[in-house]
Amino acid sequence: MSAPSLTQSKADRSRRTPPRTAGDVPPGGGSRLARSVRRNLTAHAFLIGAVLCFGFFSWYPMVREFLLAFQQTEGGRTTWVGLDNLTTVYNDPAFWQAWRNTLLYTVLALLLGFVVPFVVAVVINEFRHGKGYLRLLVYLPVMLPPVASVLLFKYLYDPGYGLLNELFGFFGLPEQQWLQDPDTSMLSVVIAATWMNMGGAALIYLAALQGIPGELYEAAELDGAGLFRKLWHVTIPQTRLVLSLMLLMQIIATMQVFVEPFLLTGGAGPEGSTTTVVYLIYQYAFNFNNYGAAAALGLLLLVLLAGFSAAYVKLSRAEDE
Repeated sequence: MSAPSLTQSKADRSRRTPPRTAGDVPPGGGSRLARSVRRNLTAHAFLIGAVLCFGFFSWYPMVREFLLAFQQTEGGRTTWVGLDNLTTVYNDPAFWQAWRNTLLYTVLALLLGFVVPFVVAVVINEFRHGKGYLRLLVYLPVMLPPVASVLLFKYLYDPGYGLLNELFGFFGLPEQQWLQDPDTSMLSVVIAATWMNMGGAALIYLAALQGIPGELYEAAELDGAGLFRKLWHVTIPQTRLVLSLMLLMQIIATMQVFVEPFLLTGGAGPEGSTTTVVYLIYQYAFNFNNYGAAAALGLLLLVLLAGFSAAYVKLSRAEDE
């Protein structure tokens, strides 16, 4: 007589296990489905909240601006005026002056605000010790409130007791009316804006520089390359994509400049020398109560910046690939 098997055969298990009907729910199955539904509902709730916030604070103003550009509101009544707002803005003498000033600010900001942070990052990268303290020192102006920074530069630029004129007098140079002279007001604003905002760009450049393999510099030194040749043939080619992205971002940011000239020169500046496109939009909306013209000018700026934004997105995708 053979010993009984310790394991049941497949046929025995099938005979002893009753067939499962459609109404039967496996233990824990319903709870697993409920958990899945709750988990998805929670994720969608967070997503819907974010989309609503983004739509209310970003999409709705853009759509509203597009509609206002072709409307005019008087006495609480809104009427469609077509391209009249664009014509009004185009025929305004301040229109071309604002674009010239914005273009001048952008060029000066690229010459200073684009080059200076990169040079600062290269210098910090050459230090073997104390990089953390230097990064903090460079980024410190970004952490200061803009009003505090503006008050500092107003003290520096003051024609009576300002530190810059004191230094000029010490070296026998003529004193300057930094913010009161149309020839120097825009340059003064650019210098202040560069100091206030260069910390973030310098840290991005420094991160890109630290990702360059040291073997490339060693090979360049073996070939007899000096500092500037290494910078031209190794550093710049290895950080070319980051430089391109930062260039586009800075163009987009400088075309929308408002805070620095508004706080330093009151917006318009001497003889309108610091009137920018965004400040002109501010004047149309809050000084002239012409929201249609303000929206029309904002729409023109939006179309221009959309081209730079498309180039930025394209370069960003190239970096990811």
